[in-house]
Parts: sequence; structure tokens; C-alpha cells
Amino acid sequence: MATLLLLAACGNENSGSAATGEGKLKSLQDKGVVKVGFANEKPYAYEEDGELKGGAVAIAKAVFENLGIEEVDGHLSDFGQLIPGLGAGKFDVITAGMAISPDRCGSVDFGEPEMQYGEGLIVKKGNPEELHSYKDIANNPDIKVAVMSGATEKDFMLREGVAESQIVMVPDIPASFAAVESGRAHATTGTEMTIKMALESANQDKLQFVEDFEQPNIKGVPSYGAAAFHIDDDELREAYNEELRKLKESGKIAELIEPYGFTEERNIVDIELTTESICSGEKY
Repeated sequence: MATLLLLAACGNENSGSAATGEGKLKSLQDKGVVKVGFANEKPYAYEEDGELKGGAVAIAKAVFENLGIEEVDGHLSDFGQLIPGLGAGKFDVITAGMAISPDRCGSVDFGEPEMQYGEGLIVKKGNPEELHSYKDIANNPDIKVAVMSGATEKDFMLREGVAESQIVMVPDIPASFAAVESGRAHATTGTEMTIKMALESANQDKLQFVEDFEQPNIKGVPSYGAAAFHIDDDELREAYNEELRKLKESGKIAELIEPYGFTEERNIVDIELTTESICSGEKY
């Protein structure tokens, strides 16, 4: 009898554990709410008049609505806190144009690509250091560049020859602008749409976006952004991917993101491009 009770207890524990991963989608559907972590980066995700807006927000809302989950409980967070927050259970999903990379693929399970984008550079007005590429920065060891913590741009610059000592880490986009304005850095870099629109919103004339910035010819550029899921939430991720593909096939993705400054020509991903091919390094 004792043996039977022990076996039954073990069986119940295992089935409960399995249900945690496999039952996540149904649990969210029953509650009607999904907690989503967004990086506070315009135009991907930002708050305006008390409402979350942005390209990533619009895609997430559309996908989850089609999955029968009416409310997206969105939380803006520092970019570097998204993956730790997902791992700690603070969020069910994280998204904000986060670039899929082989390194990140070891920490989270990405959904399929939602949008693509390049890099951008912001300098002091008049571009006194004549910076037009990461190579220009690498060629002048006195140049300092502010980069948001957790962003892929640090790796991009290192691969272009920029020294670690030239990189100044900051928590967010406003801090990167402040670093350039104060002279702590000569430039700041980030995804093209993010820093360009952030500069426009800042409404100040001390900095400028480098319009003729030369995109680095390295793996990872262009970047492909996607939602990311906990490694145990396969069912939720697969369901999300299924609805995402329907939006891609119908052309709805372009309609969702164009109001935020994205364009079909620059930012829409080839429907046949897969996360697997990016994570493996084949398309990275």
C-alpha cells in the first residue's frame, strides 16, 4: 500500500509539472490576460497618454486577440531586464523588436521573425568627429560611444574593431543622449528606428541623426525582431507563431506597424525566413 501511494504521488507530481508547460496557453485563455514585457523603445513600444503603443505592441495585441486572449497586460521595462524578467516568471512573453541572435537563443525560445531593421548613429550637431560608420569609431581610439545595456550594438561594434574601452554602457535611450550631450560620449548607437524617433521626440537641437550612416557588413545586420517565450512554453509559442503567420500571409503585419513609422519595404520580413535558421547562424 505504501509503495502504491508513493508511486501515485510521483505520478501526480510529474503530470502537474507537464501541465505547467503544456497548459500555459489554456490558462491564459481562461484568464483572458497575458503579461507581456516590452522594452521602452519608441516606435516598438512606448507609453502615450496612459496607453501602450508601438509596432511590437500592435502585433502582440493582434496575435493574442486571435488566440482568444483579449487583454495584453503590458509592462514597460529596461531592455536588459526583459530576459531575466521572463526567466523569473514576471512576464509570460517579452517583445519589442528584440533581435534574434544565436546567443539569446540559448536563453529563450523566440517566436518567428516579426520585423527587420538596421542600425543608426547619433552624434553632436554638425558631426564634429565626422563619424559615419562603426569603422570610423574603431579608427579613432579617443572616441567614446554610449550603448544601451543588453543591446546587440555592443557586439556589432566589437566585431567592427571598436575597443571595449570605447564603449560606455547606459540603462536606456535618454541616458545615451545625455551621455553625448554632456561629453561623456561622442556618439550613441542603436536600432535605426528607435534612436531616430527618440531623437525626434526629444525635441532638442544639440544632437543629430547621421543620415549617411554606413551599415556594418557583419552577421546580425539586418536584425530580425521577434517575441520571446520561456523555454518550457512550446505550446504557447507554437500557437503564437501560427497566428503570426496568418497576419503575415494576409498582409496585416504591414497595416499594424506602418502607423508607427515602419515601412513594408524596409521592415517587413520574408515570410519564409525562420527563427531556426537565424539561431543556427545560417541567416544571422
